[in-house]
Amino acid sequence: MIPAVLEQRRAGVLLHPTSLPGGVGNGDLGADAHRFVDFLAQAGFSVWQMLPLGPTHRDGSPYHALSLHAGNPMLISLDRLVEWGWLEPDRPGAAVNVAAYRVERLAQSYKKFMQRATDSDQRDFAAFINREAHWLEDYALYRALRREYSGQAWFQWPAPLRDRDPDALATARVRLSDELEQVCFEQFVFARQWEALRSHAEQRNLLLFGDMPIFVAHDSVDVWMQREYFRLDDSGQPTAVAGVPPDYFSAQGQRWGNPLYRWERMQADGFRWWMARMTTEFRRFDLLRVDHFRGFEACWEIPAADATAVNGRWVRVPGEALFESLLRHFGSLPLVAEDLGMITPEVLALRDRFDFPGMEILQFAFDSGADNPYLPHNHRKLGVVYTGTHDNDTTLGWFENLPAERQLRVVEYLGYPHEPMPWPLVRAALASVSQLAIVPMQDILALGRGQRMNTPGTTDGNWRWRFHWEQIAPDLGERLKRMTAMYGRTAG
Repeated sequence: MIPAVLEQRRAGVLLHPTSLPGGVGNGDLGADAHRFVDFLAQAGFSVWQMLPLGPTHRDGSPYHALSLHAGNPMLISLDRLVEWGWLEPDRPGAAVNVAAYRVERLAQSYKKFMQRATDSDQRDFAAFINREAHWLEDYALYRALRREYSGQAWFQWPAPLRDRDPDALATARVRLSDELEQVCFEQFVFARQWEALRSHAEQRNLLLFGDMPIFVAHDSVDVWMQREYFRLDDSGQPTAVAGVPPDYFSAQGQRWGNPLYRWERMQADGFRWWMARMTTEFRRFDLLRVDHFRGFEACWEIPAADATAVNGRWVRVPGEALFESLLRHFGSLPLVAEDLGMITPEVLALRDRFDFPGMEILQFAFDSGADNPYLPHNHRKLGVVYTGTHDNDTTLGWFENLPAERQLRVVEYLGYPHEPMPWPLVRAALASVSQLAIVPMQDILALGRGQRMNTPGTTDGNWRWRFHWEQIAPDLGERLKRMTAMYGRTAG
């Protein structure tokens, strides 16, 4: 059964909020996010896909968040806080440290809130803390302790705090009470701004499409808070970590370093941990991509002491039991399986058992023969087709970097198009039989090399790309609207 949100053909754009214009240092949930919703709707799109929203580590990767439930405070619009009367106007200097500036401005905002907030706003804040207490209390303490210990990971803290000794935690809550309130306030503001954006999207008939990593970061409140669900030793260190095995692209495989789950423990209590996690995601999004879906059938288990993934092994996990429990609890599962990489018949069977759409990546379609599953004539209706993802180069950059014979294969397959790249591949995505077509914003703007969001296997220069409104030609919205209508993707 096709998920309800994909019962009709749709088109969408992939753009993380940090890539929006406006905002200090990065895009945020302010006026430009609302303007982007309007742009998508006017262009005939009905889906906005983005990356995970959690607070990040210093590398900025949204796939290794400090919390599965919290929102990234760097996405809070400071301008909105000024509009609400909770912050005085200010503009940073050119050489400002963006992160420090945002942290300071949020601290100022909390003080103004306590001075100026209406009784209604104060009640809303108290209600938010009470409603989200199951994760917020520990998250606030985790962030305050992390700041107190100069950014050290929880497993580097003094043993009583590392091991969550009740007396040590109680003492810390008293000592850091002001910081705890600050963190709670930031999450309250994030939630309020997110709900305003979500409401605006609903008014424009736009669905929000999220992204959920299968694993969590070792240094996260989720691991510190519930160590019993992870394969850790007495000092909080992993005994085995996640990754993928050696393949054509990497002789040593990839050692991601995320701690692996104790699936038997999770299953013993009816997967409550996953229920809570999915509740947060479904509250925010209409559709959710599950990253590394194959890890729900079997995961590559690497001994934690090993520096590479070579000595890992495949270990089965109870993915079917998990999804059956989630389905019973939620009634439906609007999920998309990121079924890329080393996919076995067992993984496909798990995907199809629950009618999860898979992913078709057009940039992967031209490196083999006519049976390549990513070629449009092999696409499935129950699928999501992409020109490329956040991990790919832009389509123009990809095409220009292909050898001449591969370029010829692409243009021959596409019928020797007269339009320059990336438009022929964008059209191929929109024309696909797959119910949902997603195009990265870089391809909407026809950008070339040097404009990608992430280069896998590297740590510098990622997650920073932003666009500018000036890059959108005056006729682009109307051109896109004609294309989405031509291929039956203008959702009503």
